[in-house]
Amino acid sequence: MDEARSLELWLAGVHFADLTEAQATTRLIDAVTAWGESQGWRVYRRAPSVFPLPAPLKGHSVLDVACARSGAQPIAVEVDRLDRQRTVDKLLAEAAAGRLAIWVRWGAGPFRPPPLPVHLVTREAARTRGLWHTVTDRPAPQHSAPAEAAEAGELPIGSVTQDNSNRPNTEQSPDD
Repeated sequence: MDEARSLELWLAGVHFADLTEAQATTRLIDAVTAWGESQGWRVYRRAPSVFPLPAPLKGHSVLDVACARSGAQPIAVEVDRLDRQRTVDKLLAEAAAGRLAIWVRWGAGPFRPPPLPVHLVTREAARTRGLWHTVTDRPAPQHSAPAEAAEAGELPIGSVTQDNSNRPNTEQSPDD
């Protein structure tokens, strides 16, 4: 199984509700970090990128997550809700430098695929009252059995003089 598909399956198990955009992004970055660690790789958050910062800034941009793998190419991961050209350019530069470039996009979609060799991983989420929650592909659980045809019948009616000794006394006594 390739790494992008493995990460997509991992992120399918990530659920959140009532998070701001920044909190949801952080939750997904945490999940990417946990995925890399579960593979036995060295994982770095805010790792230096080969991509330069935009002018007038000096230096290089950072990656959300980078994974160093023994005997395999490193992995560069960016996590975004929005479709940003700068992220695409950064990941293309990482791929040109020999890294496996993965773009984790989350939100309501649609998610435009990036140019190859950048791999796209998605996690669907929706916004309600300004807060984000994950969306599942599973149908809602069935809460009751399907209705069956029933025959109408007479209900037994108890005797009017039936013993009501267990019924609470609701009549007021003269002393009240």
